[in-house]
Amino acid sequence: MIAKVVHYAADAILVSAVLAGIKRSTGLSVATNKIESDDVRSYVDKYLAVGEWAVDQGTAFMSASQYFERKR
Repeated sequence: MIAKVVHYAADAILVSAVLAGIKRSTGLSVATNKIESDDVRSYVDKYLAVGEWAVDQGTAFMSASQYFERKR
């Protein structure tokens, strides 16, 4: 049971990170301002912030690693 919860949580973070990557590379983002409920909008914003954090952490990790290089 715990393994399933952890698996679903990891999947949710991955989806949120993909949405953050799409936002950073294309500028497209989830229109949270169209969500009528303040509570739901708040939770969606927090969920998307987790994805932004995950992308930031992944970028910081890869920047510090010798196995990745930045090409522009």
